[in-house]
Amino acid sequence: MPAHDTPAHDTNVEPQPLYFRKQGQGEPVVILHGLFGSMENLGAQARALAKHFCVYSIDLPNHGRSAHGATMTLSSMAAQVNDWMEAQGLPSASFVGHSLGGKVAMELVLQHPEKCQKLVVLDIAPVHYEPHHTQVFKGLLALNPAQLVSRTDADTQLKREVSEPAVRSFLLKNLVKEAQGFSWRMNLPVIYASYPDLITANTLPETPYEGDVLFIKGGKSDYILEQHRDAIAARFPKAKLRLVSGVGHWLHAEKPEHVAQLVMHFLQH
Repeated sequence: MPAHDTPAHDTNVEPQPLYFRKQGQGEPVVILHGLFGSMENLGAQARALAKHFCVYSIDLPNHGRSAHGATMTLSSMAAQVNDWMEAQGLPSASFVGHSLGGKVAMELVLQHPEKCQKLVVLDIAPVHYEPHHTQVFKGLLALNPAQLVSRTDADTQLKREVSEPAVRSFLLKNLVKEAQGFSWRMNLPVIYASYPDLITANTLPETPYEGDVLFIKGGKSDYILEQHRDAIAARFPKAKLRLVSGVGHWLHAEKPEHVAQLVMHFLQH
């Protein structure tokens, strides 16, 4: 499994290939996680799909074990995934993306429609979103990882800005133990600086993507709304929507088996 743990911080150096995990056999499926996450977030989905497909789980640029770089937009990340596909000898694949990963997958498909067999988007729309991670960034940026004595210490400090224990646990998975204190595995400064570019609307192409697309919405989430219908149809006229009741934005973690069944059925039919 390729590993690229040494970040490239020089803006004149091209980011290294993306870190990924491959499992299963069959038609290729590429899985992309959300903001502040890593491939492990969609691990249950990957394992379920790997029973029938060849699954590639990728750490997005500046996330997980993928290289760090100074440029981070939907377009640049889509280009990096496209370059990674060419390096792997993948002329096309199906994509499953959650949140930011869904936006990156949509951007890739809109710019390179020939690369996509089918597209599954988990709880995100191709629209501009108002900033809604202010407290998360405030809490993360206030931490000095090198001076932390334990993860409990980090959790206590982060609690001042982020009240939900599950969210803090998710965010603090980015901490890596060092000989002295900790460090961030994600490239927090660049993610923060690039945030306005990550919540913009996806490309509106002259020709929409005419392939099969499935949006799966968490019933208690407000990331996909009725008012987004036109923006979706303008880009993906054949898009279908499925709703998973009783769950929020983290639908794949709250009802992993149900979401996996919806994704599997769509990809197989």
